[in-house]
Amino acid sequence: MSGVEIAGVGMHPFGRFDGPTATDMGVTAVRAALAEAGVGRGGFQAAFCATAYGGVASGHRVLGALGMTGMPIVDVEAGCASGAAALMLACGAIEAGQHDTAVVFGIEKMPRGIIRSSFFAPWQEEAGMAATPAYFAMRAQRLMATSGVTKEDLAAVVVKNRANGAGNPDAMFRAEVSAGDVLASRVVSEPLHLWMLCSPNEGAACVVLRAARHGHPSPAGTAPVRVAAAVLRSHLPGPVLSESTPMSGLTDDTVPAASTLAADAAYDIAGVGPDDLHVVECQDTDAARELLAYEELRLCAPGASASLLASGATAMGGRLPVNPSGGLLSKGEPLGASALGQVVELVHQLRGDAGARQVEGARVALAHTVGRGANAGVVILTR
Repeated sequence: MSGVEIAGVGMHPFGRFDGPTATDMGVTAVRAALAEAGVGRGGFQAAFCATAYGGVASGHRVLGALGMTGMPIVDVEAGCASGAAALMLACGAIEAGQHDTAVVFGIEKMPRGIIRSSFFAPWQEEAGMAATPAYFAMRAQRLMATSGVTKEDLAAVVVKNRANGAGNPDAMFRAEVSAGDVLASRVVSEPLHLWMLCSPNEGAACVVLRAARHGHPSPAGTAPVRVAAAVLRSHLPGPVLSESTPMSGLTDDTVPAASTLAADAAYDIAGVGPDDLHVVECQDTDAARELLAYEELRLCAPGASASLLASGATAMGGRLPVNPSGGLLSKGEPLGASALGQVVELVHQLRGDAGARQVEGARVALAHTVGRGANAGVVILTR
């Protein structure tokens, strides 16, 4: 997929806001991305809006507020991977020649408290196997058993990401923390402490895509950032219960995770491998989820995630910085905007204008999200 490039990006900061609606935040992000791309009314032929809690016609409300309706507007939901799914659909339409320019944006105003999802059966919610801290804790315990991860490793992920987030003006939490601070926060569900969990929140992100052509101007005179791959994959049936619980595959490690399926497909499409990556934004819904992503994305061998973290390779200045934006542990997670927020960050990294969190020499980047345990999105960008 070399025929799609990113013409502009925009963000509404992630956090909690009493005034703006989800539509208002979407307007902010879309307006900024269109302005950067130099695209006005009539300048794009399709729009894709990622949201999980936005309700019917969320995308129409945003573009209606801008007076920019008339084209196909499609709402897309895939849990935390909603933005990746919307991006994949838009890229496919452009690659097929259906559209020249498309707007992809994500919006969310998450309810306060634990995320609820109709994806899970009532018995799973009652047993703590839904998208709750109990589910994340079960997954973390399994990772500790299979990869030797410790609580100290989980705290180290938080310390790393919160340090990165201190340099991100769009992040919800911008203060560095110590491992002692993390471990002193209350235990929510063993082994996860409060600060090891991301915060569901609010925000918006937008990416303007266009067919790659010679002669297109790029922001600030930089070389264009291209979408080398945009992949969504769903889980395979597991031998124990289902993929929606962390027990899936417990007795059979030959069943690849949805993230591995998506990553392998994306590497193949982009013509790159894990060793070619310069920077990664990955799902860190909780601290253990980031370490699991190291293994599922083949950034390290199975069981070696704790060693990769301890080596410093995934820290700023390391061989492969992960979550220079601060990740979800710093930004919080507005589901529909989450994956596109990663893409916005990586566009800045590849342009070289990420400021204090810049990864020097970044030319190949990967974004990764997991939605509802059943969807995994992987996007590879190059410059």
